Amino acid sequence: MKDIKNIYLIAICGTGMAALAGLLKGEGYKVSGSDAHIYPPMSVLLENAGISVLPGYQKENITGDIDLVIVGNAVSKTNEEVQAVLEAGLDYTSFPEALSRFFLEGRKSLVVTGTHGKTTTASLLSWVLHASGRKPGFMVGGWLKNFNNNHQVPEGDYFVTEGDEYDSAFFDKGPKFLHYRPDISILTGIEFDHVDIFKDLDQIKDAFRKYVDLIRPEGVILVKYGDTNIQDVLGEAVCRVETYGYLDGADWRIGDYRFEGGYGCFSLSYQGGKKADFQLAMIGRHNVENATAVAALCIGLGLTADEINSAFKSFQGIKRRQEVVGVTNGVTVLDDFAHHPTAIRSTLEAVKEAYPGQRLWAVFEPRSATSKRKVFEQDFPDSFLAADRVVFAGLFAPEKIKEEDRLDPERVVGLIRQKGGNANFIAEVDDIVAFIAENAENGDVVLVMSSGGFGGIHQKILDR
Repeated sequence: MKDIKNIYLIAICGTGMAALAGLLKGEGYKVSGSDAHIYPPMSVLLENAGISVLPGYQKENITGDIDLVIVGNAVSKTNEEVQAVLEAGLDYTSFPEALSRFFLEGRKSLVVTGTHGKTTTASLLSWVLHASGRKPGFMVGGWLKNFNNNHQVPEGDYFVTEGDEYDSAFFDKGPKFLHYRPDISILTGIEFDHVDIFKDLDQIKDAFRKYVDLIRPEGVILVKYGDTNIQDVLGEAVCRVETYGYLDGADWRIGDYRFEGGYGCFSLSYQGGKKADFQLAMIGRHNVENATAVAALCIGLGLTADEINSAFKSFQGIKRRQEVVGVTNGVTVLDDFAHHPTAIRSTLEAVKEAYPGQRLWAVFEPRSATSKRKVFEQDFPDSFLAADRVVFAGLFAPEKIKEEDRLDPERVVGLIRQKGGNANFIAEVDDIVAFIAENAENGDVVLVMSSGGFGGIHQKILDR
C-alpha cells in the first residue's frame, strides 16, 4: 500500500464526511475537499479544524499530489471532479470504507444501528466510554453537546460508529454499515423508511440480515425485545444475541420507570437479577430504552454501574433532539429531528411527560424523502394525537417527488381532525409563525419537528 499523506474529500460538508475529514486531520493527514453546499455547522467544524474547502465541483481541484480521494454518496459518477479522478487514475474509496480502513481496523468496533434512536444511542455510548476514561473514538450523525463536536480521534481500544443503512457511494450501492466490522452492536428497531433507497420493508430486512451476519461468534448484538422485524433478521446470527426493553422476557429489563426531577429514573435487571438503578438526563421512555442498551453494552465491557450512571446524569444531549431552543413570553420552543411516524409519536409522548399540564403544539415540516411521500399518509394522523395543537407545513421541495407520490398534508390534517385532534394546514413558515403568535398562551410548549432547517422557524417564533 502506498504511503498516504494527502487526502481529498468530494462532498466534504455532509455530516459524516465532515466528521471523517476532522478525524483524518486529527491523525495528521493533509485534508481538503469540496462541496456545493457549504454552510454551518459543518462548514464551521471544517474551518476550525483548518481544513480547506473549495466551493463547487471543478476538475481543476483534482491535482496530481492527491494520494487518495474519498467520494461522498451525495455525488454521482457524472460529477466533474469524479470524472477527473477517474481520468487521472487516482485511488478513490467511499466514506464508510475509509472510516473502516483508517479507524476501525485493529480496534474494537462498537456500532449502533436501527431505524430510530441511532444518533442518541451512539452519542450516549460515546459519552459513557469517554467519561469513564476509556478514550474512545467516535463518529456520530449528530452534534454532541458534551464534546461540542460529532467526532473524536480514538486514544483507546474502542471506536463508536452510528451505522446507517443508506448507500455508500455511486460505485457501492450497499449500506454503509456493511463496512464497519462490528464486534459489538446495538440494534434499536427495524421499520420501513428511506423509500428513496429501499422499495419495501423486505429489502430493508435483507440489508440488516447481511449486517447481522458480519458479527463474529465471539461478538454480541443487543436488540430491542419484542420487535418482530428484528426477529426476522436474526435467523442466521452466529454471535450472542441479548434483548433489552420494558417487557417481561427481555434479558435486560427496565423496571420502576418514572420521570422526576429532570431525570428518567429506572432500574435495570439482567435475566431476573437486579443490576442497578440509573438516572438519565433525558426525557422519554424511548430514551431510557436506548440508555438500557448502552448500559448493557458497557457492563459487558467491564464498566461499573456507578461509572455508567455518573455519565448518564451528566449527558447534555444532542442538538436537534428535544433541544430547548428558547423561551419567550412563557412559551417554550423545542427543536427535534423526528420525521417518521414512530419517532414523532415517541417524541410527543416524551415532551408531554416532561411538561405535564402544559399545552403542547406539534409543528411539522414534511421534508425527508420518505415523509414527503404518501407512504405514511395513513400512519401520520395517529402519531400526532398526543399533541394538543398540530400545524402541518407544506412539503419542502415538492417538485422532487412525482405528484402522484406526494403526501397530501391537508388530507392528513383532515384525518387528525376526524380522530378528535386540533390540526391546521398552513403552507408557509411566516404564516405558521403568525398563527402561533396569535394563538399561543403562557405555558405552551411548541415542538418543531423537521429533518432540516424549516426556514429558521424556531427563532422566528421566539422573535415574535
